[in-house]
Amino acid sequence: MIVAIVLAAGKSQRMGAQKLLLPLKGVPVITRVVDEVLASPVDEVLVVVGQDRAAIEHALQGRPVTLAVNPEVGGEMLSSVRQGLRALSSQARAALVVLGDQPAISRAVVAELVVAFNRRGGGIAVPTFQGKRGHPLLLSTAYRDEILRSYDAVGLRGLLKNRAGDVVEVPVSVPGILEDLDSPADYLRNCRAGRTDW
Repeated sequence: MIVAIVLAAGKSQRMGAQKLLLPLKGVPVITRVVDEVLASPVDEVLVVVGQDRAAIEHALQGRPVTLAVNPEVGGEMLSSVRQGLRALSSQARAALVVLGDQPAISRAVVAELVVAFNRRGGGIAVPTFQGKRGHPLLLSTAYRDEILRSYDAVGLRGLLKNRAGDVVEVPVSVPGILEDLDSPADYLRNCRAGRTDW
């Protein structure tokens, strides 16, 4: 079983508003992201929420997702990853770590990661565009305990470095794997870009 962990607990301080609720193509960013993940070859979708739980839950109304709450208000991304890993069922063999503010996520990219992961028989699958690594990451639950107890200062970058031999890079044609929404400029650029990859 592959479970997507969508990280949606951030406070969006740099944006000045909850970026996951901003509209893109007529729907909130988080709705767009979750809909694309639901259309990909994952078995379950788990959304890690924080202080804006009620609004995000409303944006995802009617969708077959499970919510997990990150109690660490203002916590780093790793705290949400850990909360998601703790909420996984014992049947999960892999977790797809998805940024809730990555509107260019693609079901096709997820499918390519799954193929590479299955071919490798586990490990960590990372998408790349023009040689640069991006998101989402697909990783074996064999690393769950390691992530829960390590990498406080560096996040999942520490896992990728420590387990470099387990990483398979998956070249994709979607530049959006390198982008997320951190600032009003990022949001406006995405609104104006007329993107074809989402």
